[in-house]
Amino acid sequence: MRLTFKELKDEVQKIVPKDIPYTVELEAGNIALVTPEPNRILATDGLLAKISHKVKRKIVLRPDTSIMKSEIDATKIVREIIPESAAINQIYFDSCYREITVQCENPGEAVGRRGVNLQQIRDQSGWLISVERTPPLVSKTVHDIRGYRHAHAEERRKLLKDFGLNMHRPVRPGASWARVTALGSYREVGRACHFVTTNESRVMIDVGVNIASDTDPMPYFTAPEALPMEKLDAVVLTHAHLDHAGMLPVLFKYGYRGPVYCTPPTRDLMLLLQTDYLKVGGSEGKRAPYSMEDIRTCMKHVVDVDWDETTDITPDIKLTFSNAGHILGSSAVHLHIGEGKHNIVFSGDQKYEKSWLFDAANTRFPRVETLVIESTYGASGDYQPSRQEATQELHDIISRTMARGGKVICPVFAVGRSQEVMIAIDELFRSGTVKPVPVWLDGMIQEATAIHASHPDYLTSSLRKSLLKDDGENPFTSEVVPTC
Repeated sequence: MRLTFKELKDEVQKIVPKDIPYTVELEAGNIALVTPEPNRILATDGLLAKISHKVKRKIVLRPDTSIMKSEIDATKIVREIIPESAAINQIYFDSCYREITVQCENPGEAVGRRGVNLQQIRDQSGWLISVERTPPLVSKTVHDIRGYRHAHAEERRKLLKDFGLNMHRPVRPGASWARVTALGSYREVGRACHFVTTNESRVMIDVGVNIASDTDPMPYFTAPEALPMEKLDAVVLTHAHLDHAGMLPVLFKYGYRGPVYCTPPTRDLMLLLQTDYLKVGGSEGKRAPYSMEDIRTCMKHVVDVDWDETTDITPDIKLTFSNAGHILGSSAVHLHIGEGKHNIVFSGDQKYEKSWLFDAANTRFPRVETLVIESTYGASGDYQPSRQEATQELHDIISRTMARGGKVICPVFAVGRSQEVMIAIDELFRSGTVKPVPVWLDGMIQEATAIHASHPDYLTSSLRKSLLKDDGENPFTSEVVPTC
């Protein structure tokens, strides 16, 4: 049974002890318990779990602003408590979620024995605190997004509340039903766009561009289901490639102000690719379908969702992302509609074989009645070589070319494919088959690679370990591949 916001607060009030001060806030699909006495709530055995079980939503604990130190004072506290041996490189603030993120070379030193340092920082500063290992490559995109979101923290907090209130609106009358409408990519390559309509909700899955067309690059935004755009409840992205996310800012140009759900790597990569799309289009004299301001507006509306984390996105739809094995952060989208009424999976682009970068796509879902699957390379005559076959062919080409003093030019995508080729070349040089030579990286490959390094949890376990250990085995910064 769906609760209105007032009903939700009433249910929470029945569980929280009356002598603990708190307020209830909405963070899109999550419920935030905001209090000036977080330790008391944590000390009340199982309190958050009881609330979550009762209201059927994820509960997060946030400190009240009355106990939070200024950023200057909080920074001093962090540097006083965390020892120099942790080697802090960067301290980020996100006042929307009231959290400090510390990037350092030695996270174990920063956390302290049994988390004692983090507890002291929470007690003295009032802020939540998390620690990350400094990535081997620094991403300007990730750095800028964190700064931009913090600068617009108050606006983001209001947006999250609005998203949450939309989910807690009164139940609409009538029987439950669901419909999928094709707005792009069906019987064509590019401009992926699916539209899910229920008796309660309107959700768009992917908003891609048809790169091959200058005259008709957009999905069918003028379809009756899609209008008016202000009435859309949510947008969900499978991954960052332009044919799946390139036209997202157009929605904001024409009035959409709702949430965009995607994984953190998709958020970062789509900013990189959308910005490049504008740059390339401008250099070719093409009229831009949107501006950088539209891209920035979009960034304020992004709600990060990790793989295997279930969240409500509309009053009657729950979303779960799972690994699609395609590019960094790429996901299959599982939508649970109603109280078990129907389950739809949109595969996005997927790869079923483990690669240098990613584990194979997930194919196990708790329930699926409808599957919408990409089939760009699914024709009867299509053949995809295995990773081993493709790697061996690349090794052979490089070996023959280097043997005769030639040069190899690889025209590959900056996101995903470039990183795979870098790892394959690194392996070839390490094997001793070919003497290492300089490798020149063109365009935005370095930045795309830095974004990969910023999200190790989305890579294979072996690559993640090499990134975190920084023992010279990391192919992204390998001295064996002297990139220029």
